[in-house]
Amino acid sequence: MSKLVIVESPAKAKNIKGYLGRGYEVVASMGHVRDLPAARLSVDVENNFEPKYAVIKGKENFVSDLKKKADKAEYVYLATDPDREGEAISWHLATLLDLDMNDKNRVTFNEITKTGVTRGMANPRAIDIDLVNAQQARRILDRLIGYKLSPFVSQKIRRGLSAGRVQSVALRLVVDRENEIRAFKAEEYWSIDAKLTNPPDRKAFSAVLVEDPEGNPLKPDKKNITCKEDSDFILSQLEGAEYVVKSVKKGTRKKSPTPPFITSTLQQEASRRLSFQAKRTMKAAQELYEGVDVAGMGTVGLITYMRTDSLRISEEARAAANAYILDTYGEKYLPAKPRYFKTRGNAQDGHEAIRPSMPGVTPERVKASLTADQYKIYKLIWERFIASLMEACQQETLKVEIEAGGFLFNATGYTVKFDGFTALYEEKTDDAKAAEEAPLPPMKAGDVLKLKSLLGNQHFTQPPARYTEASLTKALEENGVGRPSTYVTITTTILSKEYVVRDGKQFVPTELGEAVTNLLEDKLPNIVNVKYTSKMEDDLDKIDSGEKDYIDMIRLYYDDFEAPLEKAKQEMLGVKIKLSEETTDVVCDKCGRNMVVKVGRFGKFLACPGYPSCKNTKPLVTKTKAKCPECGGDVIEKKTKKGTSFFGCSNYPTCHFMTWDAPSDDVCPRCGKSLFRRRGNVLYCPDKEGCGFTKPVPRKKS
Repeated sequence: MSKLVIVESPAKAKNIKGYLGRGYEVVASMGHVRDLPAARLSVDVENNFEPKYAVIKGKENFVSDLKKKADKAEYVYLATDPDREGEAISWHLATLLDLDMNDKNRVTFNEITKTGVTRGMANPRAIDIDLVNAQQARRILDRLIGYKLSPFVSQKIRRGLSAGRVQSVALRLVVDRENEIRAFKAEEYWSIDAKLTNPPDRKAFSAVLVEDPEGNPLKPDKKNITCKEDSDFILSQLEGAEYVVKSVKKGTRKKSPTPPFITSTLQQEASRRLSFQAKRTMKAAQELYEGVDVAGMGTVGLITYMRTDSLRISEEARAAANAYILDTYGEKYLPAKPRYFKTRGNAQDGHEAIRPSMPGVTPERVKASLTADQYKIYKLIWERFIASLMEACQQETLKVEIEAGGFLFNATGYTVKFDGFTALYEEKTDDAKAAEEAPLPPMKAGDVLKLKSLLGNQHFTQPPARYTEASLTKALEENGVGRPSTYVTITTTILSKEYVVRDGKQFVPTELGEAVTNLLEDKLPNIVNVKYTSKMEDDLDKIDSGEKDYIDMIRLYYDDFEAPLEKAKQEMLGVKIKLSEETTDVVCDKCGRNMVVKVGRFGKFLACPGYPSCKNTKPLVTKTKAKCPECGGDVIEKKTKKGTSFFGCSNYPTCHFMTWDAPSDDVCPRCGKSLFRRRGNVLYCPDKEGCGFTKPVPRKKS
């Protein structure tokens, strides 16, 4: 008889099996095996909110086979992911397999390495029912709120919409920011900027006017110079002035490294540095955690668990990283006193920060064994972790005051005395003002400088920036809304529901998204209240530690939600919020009106605006610039019922051309037919007679 180990993913199962060897059978549950059925509420509100779980459709045979394996096994270990969700999956498995809940059959792996797996198997414990209840409370509350609120929103605006405990708060943040931008009124201000040199040094440096002869401040951030006339007046007063160094102040400052990654900061930095969307980042991180086949090392998990909000790192990992720093950079790059990072108050400290499982394994060592995305994410995680334990960067600062015609200019800069952690890594920033100060030439009081140019520059105050996926995740984290495991789902949902659209990296709310937010803000303000949702998260976290009873918690927040919802339903009987409709150039062939875009249960379609007198509808098709390679007709974009795009000929059913590959605007240089794009970013000619032309698509320069 063998021991049965149940994990979540096949990749992890294969890798763990390699470490455990003979005597163990490792199988994957493929995520949850039991959940609340979607077709009904599945929560008995009248009976202490008892959840009505069922085996997920399509997994019945798997569960049956798993029961047989468990019956034959000498022992069953539940080794699902080391978080609330993983704990709940283990509890569901234990329930289905009739395992003793008090038995020490739960094992967790913070890293999928020989050491991590051995340590996990050596320390089994009983299922943590508090963690399970914390997950259940969230799942049940989300179901109660989503199941009852979504139909209300759909009835009042349009079919197929959703609203929820966290997604609606995220949407409100985006909508509020857009309202701030609309309300913003730009203010004009000017700066007086000089370019100077200190002969014989020929390199020019910048100085900015900060004070007039009467001592009044003129710094750009004070916005004292408000128009061109004032700017021109000051420039006229400075004509022929001599620029003399009044004082030079030297100082030193220490720049410390940023902490190792947690889930949110990894997503933010990958967005800034790599332009990765959060889903892409987490996919690569999941693969690195579960294990990859590395030449010369075998299959190994390269990073620790990637869903965490803790900054704790093990002393073992610290020692390994310190050894690498010492060997590679030398003793002066190691701080005299070890650096510890403080985890924020409401974080879950069950895991370490995201770090390389083997700090001595450099990105270059494994590059050949990784996909491009895996390598980029591993390099980011590895460099951030190693740098976080290195000595601070020492900078010598310089502030120079320059007098000219009674006016005072400032020039600031710095030089690096010791690069420290910046020899390896420095965090990117979204702040445009955080540009590096330029180095300054040697100067001393009394030096007479040479003016190269003096300009008045016009500026306007800027509205707050729209959220990006990275900055929205940061805002959610800072406000205590959502948790590491939910950030990707939140942004994916508001995009898929067309509540927001991407404009480059920025999130712009649609008319639909604003209508949903306005409705909820008016009728159910708590649902979109950031502080209320943050308090709910904090209270739900207290279930983890056993401080709060999960049934009491659900009842408290459900009662808070149900009464306002029922009131809103009564107040809005017969009321429908009308959105403006997109008018197309497609003419209704029954009455001659221009058809409009509507949204139904299977997505967008064309309908006559004359309804109900004219009920004509048509499928919505998007015409591309490409021509059908078989008959020369237009190639149009179509959608499957699941919303996946494919492309076909507009002359269907006469012509049956169809492809999943997107058409391009380019044509084949050999035969003149439209080129299509296949996987691998390659353009090809689909000519069936054997043209065979292909060409790679050049990568865009970042």
